[in-house]
Amino acid sequence: MFKFPFIPREEKFFDLFEKSARNMVKTARGLKELLDNWENVAIKVAEITELEHEGDSITHQIVAQLHRTFVTPFDREDIALLSHIMDDVTDFIHAAADAILIYKIDQPTQRAKELADIIVQAAVEIERAVPMLRRRSELKKVLDHCVELNRLENMADKIFRSALGELFDEAKDTAYIIKWREIYEHMESATDRCEDVANVLEGVALKHA
Repeated sequence: MFKFPFIPREEKFFDLFEKSARNMVKTARGLKELLDNWENVAIKVAEITELEHEGDSITHQIVAQLHRTFVTPFDREDIALLSHIMDDVTDFIHAAADAILIYKIDQPTQRAKELADIIVQAAVEIERAVPMLRRRSELKKVLDHCVELNRLENMADKIFRSALGELFDEAKDTAYIIKWREIYEHMESATDRCEDVANVLEGVALKHA
């Protein structure tokens, strides 16, 4: 029997979402590596930049696929929203790394390392949840990952508030405060977007499980 050599269009969305999640994890780990092993900063930021470009490309592919597909595996609005929010996570990670390079940061702070660790954990949680969208029988399991993502975002909020408090209490250099405040905000925004991903995944799971 002849077999068609192409993947059904609806399957391509899942492939692209999983590819986006893997790229997000690589970007998050790139930031963690940058902060944990403070050397070759420019090279490491360039690698993160390439991953951010890859994330943009995947998002464009999802949007293009959406325009070409008549019947989608779940709501078109959710597909578009999920793709853009996942891309936002990668964008904010890149923004933090880029600011570190542009502002010629001398050394990372402990709070930045803590935030980077949470970003990695959240990205991995998303990477584990996204493949479950393929099978209706696994959709309810997505909710467990959503709960964990919410917990991680709450942890990041606490670290972010502590980081800002310490920054204004301990730092004397105004330029230093401005630089690190921006970097912290980018990192905290990355965790906020991870929670936004959780909200979309939860909605999809509840509607289609």
